[in-house]
Amino acid sequence: MVKPRIVSKRLKSLLIIGSIGVLVLIVAYVSLLGNNNAPTTISRYPSASLVANSKQDAIKKYQLQFCGTDSKTNANQYVQEYKLPQNCEMPLAVYAEGNGSNIWYISTKNGALGAFDSKSGNFEKEKLIPVWKSRSEPIDSSQVWNMKSDKNGDLWFTDEKQNAIWRYFKSSQKFEMYKVPENTSSFGTTYPVSVDFDNNGNVYFVGIRSPTLWIGNLTKLKNGTSEGISKISIPVTGFKGIDPDLVSTGSLALDKKNGVIWISMLAFNTKGQIIRYDPRDKTFKTYDMPPELSSPVGIAIDNEGNPWVTDHGTSLFFKLDSGTGNITKYSTSKASARIFGSNSNGVPQGAYTLPYWIKSDVNGTLWFNEHTGNKIAKFDPATQTLTEYWIPTQDARWGQCIDPTVPCGIANVLQFSVGQGNDKVWFSEWSENKIGVINASKPPSISVSASPAELTLRRGQSTDIKVQVKAVSDAEVNMLSSSSLTRNGDLGNSTGSFSQDKFNLTAGNSKEVSYIFTPASNLKPGQYVLMIGADMSPLTVLKAIRINII
Repeated sequence: MVKPRIVSKRLKSLLIIGSIGVLVLIVAYVSLLGNNNAPTTISRYPSASLVANSKQDAIKKYQLQFCGTDSKTNANQYVQEYKLPQNCEMPLAVYAEGNGSNIWYISTKNGALGAFDSKSGNFEKEKLIPVWKSRSEPIDSSQVWNMKSDKNGDLWFTDEKQNAIWRYFKSSQKFEMYKVPENTSSFGTTYPVSVDFDNNGNVYFVGIRSPTLWIGNLTKLKNGTSEGISKISIPVTGFKGIDPDLVSTGSLALDKKNGVIWISMLAFNTKGQIIRYDPRDKTFKTYDMPPELSSPVGIAIDNEGNPWVTDHGTSLFFKLDSGTGNITKYSTSKASARIFGSNSNGVPQGAYTLPYWIKSDVNGTLWFNEHTGNKIAKFDPATQTLTEYWIPTQDARWGQCIDPTVPCGIANVLQFSVGQGNDKVWFSEWSENKIGVINASKPPSISVSASPAELTLRRGQSTDIKVQVKAVSDAEVNMLSSSSLTRNGDLGNSTGSFSQDKFNLTAGNSKEVSYIFTPASNLKPGQYVLMIGADMSPLTVLKAIRINII
């Protein structure tokens, strides 16, 4: 992605806070305008025709970058994409109903609620949201990052530009908008980003640009007003010395079993915190993140009440033990060479996959999207297995392409929804004008096991980890490893190598490979996680191995 020019403190703030969402928009838009070959100043009083031409040129560039005007539907053995019926929808929030029949999405550009019937494969007529300022603006959208259903089956979603949350009553097909009681002087909106519900039916939400927990009493909410919405200020003393405009709220998740709320806070790439709020005694408990986890965004709660968090400034995701406060870090696989249009030796140093949002299914399996890794992943805490699904679309306008003559870039999968009980994960491709689905019920082409699952080593001491790969179907296998030793999954100064990197397997056969790992002599003592497994495009399977360094 082209590095934009920073033209003001406000724009710098937008870029940093934009790790949550604005970054995608600002980086691309500033870069495309910054690459305009037109002179900065034509004359003191440019003619009307020049102004019109410049405006039309900006619109055309915007549409090429954001509207998916030339995108095509792609598929692989696990993923199928669908082109949306209207032009330039810029879909973001998506929600799969429990039975998996209706898939709802929001057009952030056109301000419409759309629905896709997964059984018939047809799109229904979209329903226009009553108020949507960006609808009439040719180069604007209002970001909608979250959509959920309440216990009555009604849909709720966030709205950036109107500084509000919405409810759609499915029975009457009516919309109601509830305004956030305040905005911010720097940005003009609290930028609502994440909603959830408690057992009593109250709605909770947070905004990127406001360290506040908002509570909506459903019996008191009134359309078009802020009635029924109250606020609880989130403590930010841990961010002392950091520009308040750079401190963001990531998201929230309610642990309904234990009656508490978990919130992520961050100053992008500077400091991260996870906050626990107990509504019963109105107390906060703050967990400071280590320096390498300075951009926590998504939160999901496992069956034991522990929050799992994605760090959108690295290739890491982690578990926070709610009892002890201990953190266990995991890594995705390293960024694929396919993203850069290069061979395996051409991946830029320090390339990240940027895990973004994370959700759990009815079985306790965790799902998250790898924003720049161009994958959607699932992690099973019980088996410590990470499975990653490659998204078949690549757009060179969204990626650091080394060789643009071959497929490169990413699909910009920014949000997703886990269908409950039907093994389907639906996602949106924001800049490609598409939604897609992963069929997780289809067995992976390979399975991976590794032994031992945990070991203790001294620095500089080598160990042999046995990795067994079994093919469910014929497979060309590429062995992979990554780790929590570094922010991007590399081994750092430690070393690791397989006895064989590539081989073919026929269905039903297996092969054992040795992985020799040697921790660096200067590695800080502590617990780390190695991720060891194999890639059989378009699928990657990795096992987590705990390494205790003494």
